[in-house]
Amino acid sequence: MPSESQSGPAPQIPHAAVSNTAETIPTAVPVRSTKMQPIQQLYNEISTEISKLYVGQDELVLGTLTALFAGGHVLIESVPGLGKTLFVRTLGQALGCEFGRIQFTADLMPSDITGAPVYDMQRSEFRFRPGPVFTQLLLADEINRSPAKTHAALLEIMQEYRVTVDGTSHRVPRPFLVLATQNPLESEGTYNLPEAQLDRFMFKLRVDYPSSDQEAEILRMHSQQVDLNQRLRDEVKTVTNPERLIEAMKLCGEVLIEDSLLDYINKIVRATRTWPAFHIGASPRAGIALMQSARALAAFSGRDYAIPDDVVEITLPAMRHRVQLTAEAEIEGRTTDEELQSLVRGIEVPRD
Repeated sequence: MPSESQSGPAPQIPHAAVSNTAETIPTAVPVRSTKMQPIQQLYNEISTEISKLYVGQDELVLGTLTALFAGGHVLIESVPGLGKTLFVRTLGQALGCEFGRIQFTADLMPSDITGAPVYDMQRSEFRFRPGPVFTQLLLADEINRSPAKTHAALLEIMQEYRVTVDGTSHRVPRPFLVLATQNPLESEGTYNLPEAQLDRFMFKLRVDYPSSDQEAEILRMHSQQVDLNQRLRDEVKTVTNPERLIEAMKLCGEVLIEDSLLDYINKIVRATRTWPAFHIGASPRAGIALMQSARALAAFSGRDYAIPDDVVEITLPAMRHRVQLTAEAEIEGRTTDEELQSLVRGIEVPRD
């Protein structure tokens, strides 16, 4: 691995960090790359703009930006009222991207999100009317409240980046990021996403209640009944555009993953399939997600190659929805995150 020297701290996802790893993971931060400095600067600018209206939730902010630059999508598990819509709107303003929101309900049909042919009286023909999925940042609120055929339609678009109606394909604009939410407290009237569909999401992020100081800041910031659209225009500066984002995503793909780190990722993924507490292990798609997100985290730190710290930082969001606890482990009160932490601690970290 390239030589290392002191540099600024890497961005971190607080709840994703695997504890007690200081003795096994190198603490020195590698040299920054001139090539990746524009991405590091862009990440810092976006984070600064988001913080002007959105308080705290570091895991959500960093996880979403990592998924955006790595070309993935995010499943958010949180109770209502924690500002997910505000976050996506603020993010869209900072990125210069279009924002859309779909409230999933039990009677929502696939055509309600994809769009459908509409008869044009003037031309005496059918023309395609795009649905709300034709945007760049899409908040799919309470996705598990719709039947399987509806979220399956959305997940197909997430994978293919296009909608096919009557044999004609319509491309969705790029970049395209889906943030789907589900409420962990209510199960009545919901349709759980099956494992094959959960695997389509790069990350599963858990958003918890803010701290006391953060909640006090939220009250000060958002209790004046000022129009949100006006605040977005006046306070949040657009620091990039879709074209620049696409170029940055391509540049992230050039971050080096050495063979030793690739082997480390492979060992983590394969270990989930034989871990005693897991009934179902992670698929190869989990390894791809780890590699792509490690590249993005390295670029955020200004490096042109990834290190084990990048992989460890993102392991929980990338893996927690791809494994299932056994019935015995659930009865004993174990959690997926705790088991993943134990698993990663048991795998030797590459040092070369």
